[in-house]
Amino acid sequence: MEHVTKDQKKTKTSEFPDPFEQARIQKGYSDIEDQNDPVTMLLRLKDVRKTAHNWKTFISGAKPGRIVVPSEVAIRDIRQIPFEVDPPEHTDYRNLVEPWFKRPLEEEYQAKLKDIIDELVDEVVNKEDVEVVADFSLKLQSRALTLLLNIPYEESETWISWGVHVFRSEDTALDGDKANILYDYLDEQIDKAIENPGNDLYSMLLSSEVNGQKMSKEEVKGVMILTFAGGRDTVINAVTNSISYFAENPKALKRIHEEPEIITKAVEELVRYFSPLTHMGRVVTEDTKVCEHAIKNDSRVSMCWASANRDSAVFEKPNEVVLDRKINPHVGFGFSHHNCLGATHARQILKVLLGSLAEKVGGIEIKNYKENIEEWGEFNRKVGFDNITVNFSGK
Repeated sequence: MEHVTKDQKKTKTSEFPDPFEQARIQKGYSDIEDQNDPVTMLLRLKDVRKTAHNWKTFISGAKPGRIVVPSEVAIRDIRQIPFEVDPPEHTDYRNLVEPWFKRPLEEEYQAKLKDIIDELVDEVVNKEDVEVVADFSLKLQSRALTLLLNIPYEESETWISWGVHVFRSEDTALDGDKANILYDYLDEQIDKAIENPGNDLYSMLLSSEVNGQKMSKEEVKGVMILTFAGGRDTVINAVTNSISYFAENPKALKRIHEEPEIITKAVEELVRYFSPLTHMGRVVTEDTKVCEHAIKNDSRVSMCWASANRDSAVFEKPNEVVLDRKINPHVGFGFSHHNCLGATHARQILKVLLGSLAEKVGGIEIKNYKENIEEWGEFNRKVGFDNITVNFSGK
């Protein structure tokens, strides 16, 4: 683990440089290799948004796992729903699950989420050292997920025991054995819900119909894989990176406390700046062009959210966190019909967390850290931290 001296701190641990700037301005795209299935990364906000919206030319309903970058074709053959489905079927699935995923807007849900987050913040305040990724962000994400699924809180201990990544181990970007832990677990939970239906997400899906057809076990599993995998690393990154920011910008935390009305804008800005998910792919259905660049039928493109969110053609001071940014058309939760299903839940987590930190924490000191750097061809992108140890002091 890297030790941080006071001099190093001047370079700001919480700064996330934009490695895409030059390529975005000069070309608007870049080509990367991915398991013998190359990807053209689209870097400008307008191209990213147009591509996300054009589902006929740039499809999600390709071979399961192929639109993810890096591709997950080698480790799964189950389609994630509604993520890997195109309209009109996508609309049917989305209409079914959307009301469930909007529950975080309910007062009762928010009160329970506040209890979970307040309890965790109380646990870490004045504790000597806290490794944020494993001992705070993973716990927060897992405990909050019990609310989203509407299942007993104790189940979060199982998910915490899996560690931070669902499909990745320390030395393997795609770990089939690790993925199977999740798949086997979901099979077991689905079988339990068939035998004893309850008020949880599994039971709701199993009792639902799409186009007059009862949802199959495989379809239910596809929704659940997305729910577990899609919101894990991303929420963990968003929470961890936000804590690193407030550690080095104590005035920002004080401002949140004094002006709670800016919390909603602050959450959007932190998501824009940190972009917890670098990019997401599509498969091309016909020869086409993006940025005057020819793209062949059946090849892959990725919409680089992280680059689009720093596009100076759209955002003033794109490389600064402006907590009350007035106009913020970021794509941190994706864009168009495939925008993140769990965005409402993630936003509520961050809103409650910011309020709780502002209320209970006097300061955060970073002790040491190791950055998590993703390598995408010519780009090395800091996406978060493998670990970061801090001390939270109470008020």
